[in-house]
Amino acid sequence: MFNGGIERQYEVFWPRSPRQMQLRPLAPRLETLEGKTVAQLWDFLFRGDRVFALLEEGLKARFPGVRFVSWREFGNTHGADEREVVAGLPRRFRKLGVDAAISGMGC
Repeated sequence: MFNGGIERQYEVFWPRSPRQMQLRPLAPRLETLEGKTVAQLWDFLFRGDRVFALLEEGLKARFPGVRFVSWREFGNTHGADEREVVAGLPRRFRKLGVDAAISGMGC
């Protein structure tokens, strides 16, 4: 920056810390949803009830054998007990035979 013909230099600090977690490979994608069970997860924001109804309708038209476990089964995935709810999902998924999940969230 120039001020009265004098160039000024400033030191800056990058506020981001070093990465705390290592990247993990993504789970392999399903080749099809035909015959699969899909969990619907929602944080109760931005009309997820309507969005999931539309997603379900469209996916059933494309994959007639797909089955859904409603967001009503899982409750709110955001809020005071969010950690417990999310931590319990793998166990619940196994119990319910879930192959995939759609997690809807509002902003």
